[in-house]
Amino acid sequence: MANRKLIRPSLQEIKSKMSEQKSETPSRIATQIASEQPLLNHPLVTTARRKQSPPEQTHAENFYYLKQMQAKEPMVIIMEDGEEIRGIIEWYDKNCLKVNRMNEPNLLIMKSKIKYMYKQEEERAALRKAKRRARKNAEQKENRETEESKKEE
Repeated sequence: MANRKLIRPSLQEIKSKMSEQKSETPSRIATQIASEQPLLNHPLVTTARRKQSPPEQTHAENFYYLKQMQAKEPMVIIMEDGEEIRGIIEWYDKNCLKVNRMNEPNLLIMKSKIKYMYKQEEERAALRKAKRRARKNAEQKENRETEESKKEE
């Protein structure tokens, strides 16, 4: 294999060329230098940096568990088979959660068997919204019926 040497002009050479050609426009000088070294002045070569790959683990899951543990937030855990487990997360590790339940024995649950989980208070809020929506729909239906009966008379 041949020994290759990178040919790059020194700063003094460029300055001397610039001082010699003061009468020429700066853009012409730049194009002349670029034509002598087309690869070094290519915008992709000079500005492109390799993008860093994202971290393998963001620790968001750990942060979420810690937050729920510190707040002692009642959680609802839905398992893959549809079973619903309610309790407070006592501790966790890489593969499992320990859930304290009120009037039932505590459980050690494998994370791989969990379908999803949510805060128990979110369930209450969703029920309240559904009740409000049902009440509102019933009132609107009554109003329509009374308006129709008035029109018929």
